[in-house]
Amino acid sequence: MASIAPAELRAMAGLLDELDYYQLLEVPSDAPSSAVKRAYYQATRRLHPDHNRHLAGEDWETIQRVARRIAEAYQVLRDVQRRRAYDDQISGNAGATRIRLVEAQKKAGKEALDAHMGKTANGRRFFNLSRSDIDRGDLAAAQRNLKMAMTFEPTNTAFKRKLAEIEDALKSESSKNQHMIR
Repeated sequence: MASIAPAELRAMAGLLDELDYYQLLEVPSDAPSSAVKRAYYQATRRLHPDHNRHLAGEDWETIQRVARRIAEAYQVLRDVQRRRAYDDQISGNAGATRIRLVEAQKKAGKEALDAHMGKTANGRRFFNLSRSDIDRGDLAAAQRNLKMAMTFEPTNTAFKRKLAEIEDALKSESSKNQHMIR
């Protein structure tokens, strides 16, 4: 693949801050991660500094800046949680075209923690009580506390999943007891 011409590189650098990650990698916003990966590898083959050693001075610094931005775009778009955080940011702020990787990781981590531990104080409180009940082996109390947590956060999938696990364990425990009685 051909290296980039200095004039083309300068034109791209002028637009770099206006391009969002999807435009930079030339993929649609609903592209699967495999398409993002392919686009990233195509872009790096053409725009990597090692492939453009003929550039000097400002052009060399520019190609390095472009390569870093391409790598940044790939790091965000390849990860589902970072990508969701990025999509939320650019949809909420029409001028935003990039998100720092650290910001994306932090936001994705907080969203994952909120989804797992709960978003509301009472949801977290009852979820933590249910975890303590599970640790003590009191599945009935854990079930009650999780149902309470669900009243505060009815759409929390982590709560629903844990409640289903507990109910399955209670059913299997109940069927074992029925067999022992007979």
